Amino acid sequence: MNQSPAADKSKIPLKRILGVTTSILFVAGIMIGSGVFKKIAPMAALGLSQGYLIAAWIVAGIITMFGAFVVSGLANLTEESGGIYEYLRISFGNFISFLYGWSAFTIIGSASVAALAFIFSQSVNAVIPLHDPLAGMDDFSIAGFIFPFRSSGVKILSIAVIALLTWLNYRGARNGASLNTILTWLKILGILFLISIGLFFVSPAGNHVGAATAQLPKTALYSAFFGALLSAFWAYDGWADLSFVTGEIKNPKRNVPLAIIIGVGTVTAIYVLANYAYMRTLNLKVLASLGENDIAAAAVAGAILGEKGKMFISSLIMISTLGALNAVIFFYPRLYYRMAQEKSFFKKAADVHPLYRTPYIALLYVMVWSSVLVISGSFDILTDMIIFSGFFFYILIASALIKMKRSGIIKAKVTGYPLVSIVIILFSLALLLNTILRQPKETLIGLGLMLSGIPFYYFFQRKKN
Repeated sequence: MNQSPAADKSKIPLKRILGVTTSILFVAGIMIGSGVFKKIAPMAALGLSQGYLIAAWIVAGIITMFGAFVVSGLANLTEESGGIYEYLRISFGNFISFLYGWSAFTIIGSASVAALAFIFSQSVNAVIPLHDPLAGMDDFSIAGFIFPFRSSGVKILSIAVIALLTWLNYRGARNGASLNTILTWLKILGILFLISIGLFFVSPAGNHVGAATAQLPKTALYSAFFGALLSAFWAYDGWADLSFVTGEIKNPKRNVPLAIIIGVGTVTAIYVLANYAYMRTLNLKVLASLGENDIAAAAVAGAILGEKGKMFISSLIMISTLGALNAVIFFYPRLYYRMAQEKSFFKKAADVHPLYRTPYIALLYVMVWSSVLVISGSFDILTDMIIFSGFFFYILIASALIKMKRSGIIKAKVTGYPLVSIVIILFSLALLLNTILRQPKETLIGLGLMLSGIPFYYFFQRKKN
């Protein structure tokens, strides 16, 4: 006996409820997470001058905007959920698109959830010290660089927050969208306040452009600059994720490109101003000396406003990372939902809740795997794996636009085409090569997780056939 459409949860459609303003705030909300507060410290430790560090933020913003133009062109291909997965499927077929979706599940999306939850909990710990129930096992390691029991109190809170936001989004898309709108406005206003006091109410900290790079040979300078870009790109990460929810956006062929371009432009301006304000307040030696668990923005605010400033930044980082975490949890399950519709993922991920109209099983999958990653990796290991994997697929996305334009499938004018695609491809190749040389362990983990999708691909193909 055949099931009725109402009984088959995979046949229940999602609702188009997201307008252009909500979509813009989603782009800004997912991009402004933890990187703008934290990444200037490891960047300062690379030995670059203030000028090169500001250049890294600007170059990262320009490359990100070029990527936004590419995705805006590809948005003409479909109005289905899945975004980049769908663009790659239409352009290159099921195998390439599956590897992207699998990489998103194993690394890009789930590790973003884990890293953002970890930083949120670190911020809570800075205000209310968390007890470490497993402190006695801190030195236990896997492969010498994964310490699952370190910072156990922070990790337990991280998993609890992931579960709470999953439950919120499980109960309706409007819940996640409304929370994002509120938190995004709060964090934009908070960062603008921090920028204002850094630019107008303190004396310059005495940085000297070029001084830090005078002793670096050209090869080391090149490597250090790309290392700075790797950190900056973590702060920009997430701009394309709006495409995953194309199936829930009103007039998506117009609103998806518009929201991504406006969102990326706004965030780029905020990032450049914020990092200039940081370096104007504290010199590079102070920023470089900050520990792994120190927050650069908190040190800056503390130097200006004392303990009240540190409390303000800790609260702002909590709001910011919570908002970005909510957005990532909102977006990525829609990608796995679309993969399951195409029978390229676990079948139950295509189910939509009959009452809440959300891909609730896909949400639960993300919650479980992200919690595993919280336990297994530190913040910087996770974020570097995300950026490496992301840029591997940016090459394919840029190539997809060239292919679709040359074949005549995409007829609409694309800003900057073909230059933007060529720049994305060349830049991504250079960044990938530098990452392989600088961070071979993280690269091997990232590649291993990506390639682990190959047997799963044939497994799902066999089930489909």
